[in-house]
Amino acid sequence: MQGRRPGTELSAFIPTEIFDVYVCELDFGEFERAAGNGGLGLVVHAVDGRLAGARTADRAAHRWSTLPGSGCKRQATGIDLLRVPSGGEYAMTDHSSKITRIRLEHFTGFDTLDLRPSPGINVLVGANGTGKTHLMKVAYAACDATRPAGARFADKLTRVFLPAEGRIGRLAKRRQGGSQALVEVWLGRKRAIRASFSSRTKSPESAKVLRWKWPGTEVSSVYIPVKEMLANAPGFRSLYAERSIHFEEIYHDVLDRAYLPPFLGAPDAQRRRILGTLKRVLNGEIELKNEEFFLAGARGRLEFTLLAEGLRKFGLLWLLVRNGTLLEGSVLFWDEPETNLNPKLFGPVVEILLELQRLGVQVFIATHDYVILKQLDLQATSEDEIAYHALHQDDGTRALVCNTTDSYLGIDPNMISEAFTEIYDLEIRRSLGEGS
Repeated sequence: MQGRRPGTELSAFIPTEIFDVYVCELDFGEFERAAGNGGLGLVVHAVDGRLAGARTADRAAHRWSTLPGSGCKRQATGIDLLRVPSGGEYAMTDHSSKITRIRLEHFTGFDTLDLRPSPGINVLVGANGTGKTHLMKVAYAACDATRPAGARFADKLTRVFLPAEGRIGRLAKRRQGGSQALVEVWLGRKRAIRASFSSRTKSPESAKVLRWKWPGTEVSSVYIPVKEMLANAPGFRSLYAERSIHFEEIYHDVLDRAYLPPFLGAPDAQRRRILGTLKRVLNGEIELKNEEFFLAGARGRLEFTLLAEGLRKFGLLWLLVRNGTLLEGSVLFWDEPETNLNPKLFGPVVEILLELQRLGVQVFIATHDYVILKQLDLQATSEDEIAYHALHQDDGTRALVCNTTDSYLGIDPNMISEAFTEIYDLEIRRSLGEGS
């Protein structure tokens, strides 16, 4: 493969067997790399253009270090650059509608966090209070800000978190003297949105929101909360629109998605397969009449208030797949899918999540369940893209941190597995005691 001229797209393959390749990570900037003339050619396009045309990594790094808000870290020798070792080809895929980065500073319980999600399934695990739901709400608020009729990012953060009196500053980490919070979400490698505010900021309108090529195109998304809402749907949306009621906006939003009419025409083969799985679990299909949902099956039409809550979750998925909310390029956030669900149904849940990922849906789930984790581990193929993000408190600093791995065995710490091991050990000890 020949070296490419400066200015070639980052997604192009670069021959690292000949040249060393360096990347300087730029916030709200777009960079391109190319190798040529026996050395490194680094072309960087930043917001103000002052980096364009830098011929060496050192020069580009030096220039970038002089810019305020630089994403590169200064070291004793200059700037910390990522070096891709020689001996192979390197390519970066542009998942332009996928969430590729979530960065938090002094936000809720986090000091700093920089999460790089998988474009497929992202499994958030950790003890209660480690920020799993908060991460998903941040990413969901960013997706909603891509909609033409969507709320401003800071407004949406306030509506999905519901701080007291609507004061967005209460989302900043509590510490003596106050703090400055930052929330940043990337789509692909070219689009980003950032909100920043202090603990003293009162209204979301006072928060500073920066956009880089945002929104571009709308990213369809849905957040499924722990509490099922379809049985309470009739009249809720109009009440929410007309009255001040203390509900996080995710509950209103999920009903908006559920009420969307179905797509015209027959679904494609993948969607038919997912709908078929859901129909087998439900033993019927979902119907809507006068804002009320029914399961139409062998027993006739059964209203959702009489349907088991676990089955209502499958009914919601059926609606979201049928009406096109969950299509290629969309994002699903699901908080504790195991809640109120018989463990026998965890297998079909995981089967559906894997099929949605293969359809091109990016998935985020937060779970406390061992069976969900093992079903993902056992059902996934080598082609499936799954990342496990273990959130926990650092033993030394007590700060919330995250370890990411692409395998079940790599989850560290794995408190779910540890709890089941403790139960197994107790059972063994009791058996030995009874037998003595």
